[in-house]
Amino acid sequence: MISYIIKNTKLPETAVKNTVALLNEDCTIPFISRYRKERTGNLDEVQIGDIIKFKEQFEALEKRKKAILKALEEQDVLTSELKLKVTSSHDLTALEDLYLPFKKSRKTKAEKARQNGLEPLAKIIMAQNANNLESVAFKYVKDEIHSVKDALEGARHIIAEWINERSDIRNNIRKQLERSAIISTKVIKKKANDETAQKFRDYFEWEENLSRIPSHRLLAILRAEKENFIRVKIEIDNEKALDTISRRIIKSNNACAEEIKLAIKDAFKRLLFPSLSNDALQTVKDKADASAIHVFANNLKQLLLGAPLGEKQVLAIDPGFKSGCKLVCLGAQGELQYNETIYPHPPQNASASAIKKIIALCETHNIEAIAIGNGTASRETEALIKQIDFKNDIQVFVVSEAGASIYSASKIAREEFPNYDITVRGSISIGRRLQDPLAELVKIDAKSIGVGQYQHDVDQTKLQKELNNVVENCVNAVGVNINTASKPLLSAVSGIGPKLAENIFNYKITHGVFKDRNDIKKVPRLGAKAFQQGAAFLRIKNPKNPLDDSAVHPESYTIVTSMAKDLEKSVTDLIGNPKLLQKLNLKKYCTANVGLPTLEDIIKELEKPGLDIREQAKVFTFNQNIKILTDLKAGQILPGIVNNITNFGCFVDIGIKESGLIHVSNLSDSFVKDVNAHVHLQQQITVKVLEVDVPRKRIQLKLVKVK
Repeated sequence: MISYIIKNTKLPETAVKNTVALLNEDCTIPFISRYRKERTGNLDEVQIGDIIKFKEQFEALEKRKKAILKALEEQDVLTSELKLKVTSSHDLTALEDLYLPFKKSRKTKAEKARQNGLEPLAKIIMAQNANNLESVAFKYVKDEIHSVKDALEGARHIIAEWINERSDIRNNIRKQLERSAIISTKVIKKKANDETAQKFRDYFEWEENLSRIPSHRLLAILRAEKENFIRVKIEIDNEKALDTISRRIIKSNNACAEEIKLAIKDAFKRLLFPSLSNDALQTVKDKADASAIHVFANNLKQLLLGAPLGEKQVLAIDPGFKSGCKLVCLGAQGELQYNETIYPHPPQNASASAIKKIIALCETHNIEAIAIGNGTASRETEALIKQIDFKNDIQVFVVSEAGASIYSASKIAREEFPNYDITVRGSISIGRRLQDPLAELVKIDAKSIGVGQYQHDVDQTKLQKELNNVVENCVNAVGVNINTASKPLLSAVSGIGPKLAENIFNYKITHGVFKDRNDIKKVPRLGAKAFQQGAAFLRIKNPKNPLDDSAVHPESYTIVTSMAKDLEKSVTDLIGNPKLLQKLNLKKYCTANVGLPTLEDIIKELEKPGLDIREQAKVFTFNQNIKILTDLKAGQILPGIVNNITNFGCFVDIGIKESGLIHVSNLSDSFVKDVNAHVHLQQQITVKVLEVDVPRKRIQLKLVKVK
């Protein structure tokens, strides 16, 4: 396993061995990357994730080997040579090729021919030395074989199966598919004018090298096929493939050779090509999935680590026309204080009373910021708010509503606010997203947040696993206030999970707030391992021991105490005192288990304990003259916010329903290898309108570099 992981990751042997050992001890990625740097050689979350991936691949391969060996033993065909080939295989495809000749189905044409006694004839033909093949074949005309023609056809079916089972031939076709397969599409004529099909219009007739097709294009094509708008075909040079097979098998120029040629054509058309072309497409699909999952995971990380406003009193507005605007007042910890509905827009147009109500609520609840959802009537509501002359300086933010409706109807939302309907819960979610995006977004299925690239078309198990890792890494990178965190947020803490999160939450309700980290050990079923993995990521505000509100692990508290003692100061004196901390000789505190990487982390944390790695939220204003698609004209320079990133560019919210696309070629005047090197999610940017396609609701933009 270690060799396999090293081969695929190129990581040092010691780092891999120690990381695998830690994983086998049920340690989590955040814990290992943060608190076991000496053992891993300072590997980060991505590298540890790669070790896990290849560890699981190896384990799956070994499991399959055992299943195949067992099946071969049961068939009594397991020779020492075959066993060696199986056990030494490091590739699942090669492994399945080895097993293929023994994976028989009684329903095949070849099996039926064998049952009719035609295998000896097939062997004679393959030997290619029969002088009078027809007379040889005539000997096999009996029972269900009514003619020489039937006998030869049955023999060819057996030969076709032998050809299909040859790993050298299969590998040759695989290489041809890898190098030169073409994927082509044709529209299903009766669907050509279907309105839903128009978004796939580019692929009504398309042709491209399969190995070079970008991931987003392949996923779009496969979705169009799934929705029955187009037909997809994989093709290679059939004559070249047949000639390659023939040269490997045919060594004569007689009647046997002619039968083998027919068998080769049959094997290729009926067995080899359908199977291997599907495998080739699946291989490219797997790569496309991996690319799309990577894009989604990267976007999700940026979104979860989006800038929080912090603990401020917030008025949140879920805007609407006929149904009105739902208002909620939230306390600094996100607690609901008040809710109401106003009707400032058509058809009611009660803007005067709406303004009075907003002013009154802002004064009564000491509102410091207003969060407006970016859905229907968002621009009109923002314009209304901008008219108001507030007594205090109140910041106004437009907040993404993506996934808010999913949360408002969820079990989590019902548990949090059992006495309020989904409209109130949705407004609360909007306000809380402004206060702390991470704490609120962890309650929503990541696939519903709207920052993916064909996320519903990729392998859902792999996607969910990757997204769970992202959520866990983000939550632990920021840390969690154990006394204010929701159950979903606690669940994402290293070593905790849903059941312990519920126990922590219930313990807090029964016994009151946690006063120090040792209290965490009193939570039912939270044992030593869970405490080791999670304690340092759980923070306690205003604790007796200042280290309880830091990322210093409890196992290192004695080190900090020793540092303070050596400086003749208290631990509290060290906090936020870089000059004092610089006096320490860290090498003095090194032990067999604690080295300079951990000690340097401790010093950084003591300098700025509990420092939030995220930026602060900034107010942003869209162009007030752009409200609908037809307001756009080529050449306009507009402010925008990046709301999705893909491999082919990024999408930008410019304040209307439709997002515009900055194609990768319009991100820079030079070649762009990575979109994320030029923009990041939620970044406030300036764009130039290049083209507006009103019928297809498409907007082409260019990134404008602001000096």
